[in-house]
Amino acid sequence: MSAEPLHIVCPHCHTVNRVQASQLDQAPNCGRCHRPLFEGHPVVLDAEAFDRHVGRSHIPVLVDFWAPWCGPCRMMAPAFEAAARQLEPHVRLAKVNTEAEPGLAARFGIRSIPTLALFVGGREVARQAGALGQGDIVRWVRAALAGGR
Repeated sequence: MSAEPLHIVCPHCHTVNRVQASQLDQAPNCGRCHRPLFEGHPVVLDAEAFDRHVGRSHIPVLVDFWAPWCGPCRMMAPAFEAAARQLEPHVRLAKVNTEAEPGLAARFGIRSIPTLALFVGGREVARQAGALGQGDIVRWVRAALAGGR
């Protein structure tokens, strides 16, 4: 693995932090707000925070596009939360409320919810529509990152 530090965006203050890859599993804190960079919970993103997390992070970002009125979205929420505990610190999980952020939903052509979109290096690399359980989310992300979408 490269000796170059990774850029990790803080889920609390959205500051870009530099963290050595070897330190990801050592519960690093944000250099600005001093809170943990990883807590095993999805981060809620608005349009500005979305662009920072997806565009600046050196780790993959899995985004759940959802809406509060969507029954399958609410059913999947605990599984997505549990998947965050399994996938962090190597994948950041995030949620985008399509009702609050319709511009993001339109920008990415979200036609049904829930929709999971996996971003690597600022680019969408995989997409999955429909509710999944925790194990299916984790397997899907790992397969997509391994190139076996």
